[in-house]
Amino acid sequence: MERFELNDTDKSLIEAALAVLKENFDDGIYTHTVGAAVLCGGGKIYRGVNCDGIHGSCAEYITMGIAISAGERDFKTIVAVHEKAPNGVIPPCGNCRQMLYEYCPEIKVIVNDENGKPIKVKAKDLLPFAREPIVC
Repeated sequence: MERFELNDTDKSLIEAALAVLKENFDDGIYTHTVGAAVLCGGGKIYRGVNCDGIHGSCAEYITMGIAISAGERDFKTIVAVHEKAPNGVIPPCGNCRQMLYEYCPEIKVIVNDENGKPIKVKAKDLLPFAREPIVC
């Protein structure tokens, strides 16, 4: 698995995700406890939080949906955060890994390595033996 070092833009992306979480944090009825930010090809950053409930949606799904709804199709880097996670960074769940693989397998995902250092890896490397997208 190829690993990439974080740059200043990546650190700003983490801060943007932490900021949207702080602005919307609610561990009560709505349980907004995860924030995400995605950097698109033109340099624009989109942010979102998870929506919990009986069939909740992860922050990565919501953030990607916001970007896609704005017409974006070129995705560079994504990060999910939780205020109590090491470096604030959390890895995407299995559903999010599959979604990222299907929409943008080359997107870089910020995660913590085995030593707790934030790095970037390609989404396609986070999900070995992924289900290939079905083309109709």
